[in-house]
Amino acid sequence: MGLEGRGYEVNNPIIFCDFDGTVTKKDNIVSIMKQFAPPEWEMWKDQVLSRSVSIQEGVGNMFHLLPSSLKQEITKFVLENIEIRDGFSEFVQYTKKKHIPLYIVSGGMDFFVKPILSPFDLIAGVYCNEADFSGEKIKIHWPHSCDEECTNQNCGCCKPAIIRGISNTNTHAIVIGDSVTDLEASKISHTVIARDYLAEKCDELSIPFHPFDTFYDCIDILEKLQKSSQTKGVGK
Repeated sequence: MGLEGRGYEVNNPIIFCDFDGTVTKKDNIVSIMKQFAPPEWEMWKDQVLSRSVSIQEGVGNMFHLLPSSLKQEITKFVLENIEIRDGFSEFVQYTKKKHIPLYIVSGGMDFFVKPILSPFDLIAGVYCNEADFSGEKIKIHWPHSCDEECTNQNCGCCKPAIIRGISNTNTHAIVIGDSVTDLEASKISHTVIARDYLAEKCDELSIPFHPFDTFYDCIDILEKLQKSSQTKGVGK
């Protein structure tokens, strides 16, 4: 996708970045389910991906398959097997240097998202779901629900609502992501940086996007967008 896509003027950029499969190399929820859940979890995963059930319903039911007694084991498993995507630390430093607010907006759970991100204290904010281990089975709470403008409903962590709450008419929303949880956010953003499932869906729906594999790619994309915007602005 070329630089002539939506939101060409990159003034006052704000970045909304996914976590699972984006900041991390693998989707942590999928990894947890493969390791600990009974086979029924795959039915819910397939229905979420086909969009026949909401993300909130599908993910909530996946976690409800797991006993709360596994909390320490699951947390240990995620933290020991986590792989951060190449260039993320440098990307965080880059956003700080360029004074670009960076928000992590995740469909993941607080018990692994926040510990993994704790070393990166330059991040402007972290939005994610909350896991409740107080009952027999894990229950998920959704503190960032859909607003009245959301056409999807029951997003779980509603990324479009978060974007609308933070952005305004003077800002340029940049979404970075890889999965079904990022699709609705991509539809309302100015610039999309995508990989994997999100890139496929953007291509299918004719949503302009920039492909990436590492966060070094993301830095290059942002640099090119900024330079092109500056060049375009000459003579105005």
